[in-house]
Amino acid sequence: MDLEKESQATDPATGLRAATALRRLAERVEATHVAAARRAGWSWEQIGAALGVTRQSVHAKYGKVEHHV
Repeated sequence: MDLEKESQATDPATGLRAATALRRLAERVEATHVAAARRAGWSWEQIGAALGVTRQSVHAKYGKVEHHV
C-alpha cells in the first residue's frame, strides 16, 4: 500500500482506508517510543510534553501497558 498516494486519492473509500492505516501506524510508532522513553527513565510529564499532551493523558493511555511489558 502506497499510503502517500492513497491518502491523496479522489476516491473516498481509498482515502479513508489510507487514513485508517496512517492512524494505526502512528499509534504503533507512538507506543514504541513511549515504551523506549520509559525504559530510558523519562517521566510521564516529559513524555506528555514531547507529545503535546498532559502527563495524565499519556499515563492513562500507556500506564497500564507498562505493567504488562
